[in-house]
Amino acid sequence: MSVETLYKKSTYYITTPLYYVNDVPHIGHAYCTIAADVVARYKRLRGNKVHFLTGTDEHGQKIEKAAETSGETPKQLADRVVERFKGLWQTLNISYDDFIRTTEERHASVVAQFFKLVYNKGDIYLGEYEGWYCQPCETYYSETQLVNKKCPGCKREVALLKEESYFFRLSRYQELLLKYIQDNPQWILPEFRKNEILGMLREPLSDLSITRTSCQWGIPVPDLGAQVHDKDGNWLTPKKTHYIYVWFDALLNYISAINYLSDAGGFLERWPVDVHLVGKDIIKFHAIIWPAMLLSVGIPLPKLIYGHGFILADGEKMSKSKGNAIDPQAIIERFGVDALRFFLMREISFGQDGSISWQALENRYQSNLANDLGNLLHRSLAMLEKYFQGKVPASDESHCQPVDSAFSQFAVATVEALEPLVQQFKLHLALDEIWKLVSRANRYVDERAPWTLFKHGKTDELAVVMYNVLEALRFLALLLSPFMPTTAQRMWEALGLTGSLTDIKKTSWEWGKLPVGTQVQKGEPIFPKIELATAV
Repeated sequence: MSVETLYKKSTYYITTPLYYVNDVPHIGHAYCTIAADVVARYKRLRGNKVHFLTGTDEHGQKIEKAAETSGETPKQLADRVVERFKGLWQTLNISYDDFIRTTEERHASVVAQFFKLVYNKGDIYLGEYEGWYCQPCETYYSETQLVNKKCPGCKREVALLKEESYFFRLSRYQELLLKYIQDNPQWILPEFRKNEILGMLREPLSDLSITRTSCQWGIPVPDLGAQVHDKDGNWLTPKKTHYIYVWFDALLNYISAINYLSDAGGFLERWPVDVHLVGKDIIKFHAIIWPAMLLSVGIPLPKLIYGHGFILADGEKMSKSKGNAIDPQAIIERFGVDALRFFLMREISFGQDGSISWQALENRYQSNLANDLGNLLHRSLAMLEKYFQGKVPASDESHCQPVDSAFSQFAVATVEALEPLVQQFKLHLALDEIWKLVSRANRYVDERAPWTLFKHGKTDELAVVMYNVLEALRFLALLLSPFMPTTAQRMWEALGLTGSLTDIKKTSWEWGKLPVGTQVQKGEPIFPKIELATAV
């Protein structure tokens, strides 16, 4: 069955992964969250009702150990780091609708109830697990999965552990998932991520250990009775208190945040989620484990799982241990928030790994933002002040030349081109289309030479040209607002327009809606020149 036929709902629901609070927010966190924000803002701008969820994952042994090292409780550590995330999201203008924490009661309650539902379905049993455990990744591996006897993910040392554990019958859903992906080829994107998952599903899946007895910082397993079933249906008595594995816990945020089991109407308004945006390193959890959990209790699967790449420095993944991590705050201080948002969405093909450097940031800022966009706005408003006292002139179609009509048609076509690109998360290509309009507008000004028309007294033709340029700038403010909300709002106000770009009418997307007689407000350049430097 196609995912499109599962539920009919009224809200576009988009999520980031939950970010782990064992570290402060970094550029990778910002990248994923900005991308989600761009799409959420674009959908709202086009008239959709949107629910944008982000949050933090706060349980597990890593948090327990980190808190012990820093001399605080796990909850104190989480509270402190959460404020760092929320602070950065505020700085980056992230327009999330909800921020979920796994330490919240609304989440813990759903996790406990969900665990019992899966157990009652016969998909959870008690057993004993022995394997190679990587504490930083909170993951067990078989000996064959190790790389040089180390964790295949983070390359750190692993320890052989044996403990009583509850298991989720992941293997039961292997064939169902394989068939689902084959029947829904656009369910996991990009294509090569889907192929990675298909490769995993063509190998035997082991049942998943979903509790820990060695770590007590987590949600306790709910009361299942004095005795529970083992794999073969025999009754056993648990020897220890079990806490739910951090991944089984954290994945449930996507439904706990939208009132699963407490508000059927609110849940059905949003579910199934339209897209989970996740890093490529956690796509297995989202494309295999999470869907299997949902299948177990009969919840429809997500519509799309999109795995993005890493932000690299000199071709390597950033990390504190390597000393190559770039603090987003340092970029903001030098270039501004919108320049960072623009760079991450324009420079990197979403889904692929991408590199970031100070030199690349400077090049994009000077060329695309200061020279192309900033100069277009500033010189256009300056000419309007000179030629029409800063008021938007009436455009008489009888004085339009073919080049004028071609330019307005180009602008309208740009709006139409963006919809499929944003829908497919080709955000760098969406910005490419927008910048084609920026370039075309600059070229149009040069071709039509308003200064020459003014010199020769061709006022009616000059009015057509100036109106077209200003209307193109209005379009650009609309198109750029999901990517650079502060810049777009400044452009909007510079054009003399009132109100917020987050609250516009659909008719604003029609060409010719810039009111005649509007008094523009030129102000200072939106992207002032900066002094170039090779490093910061």
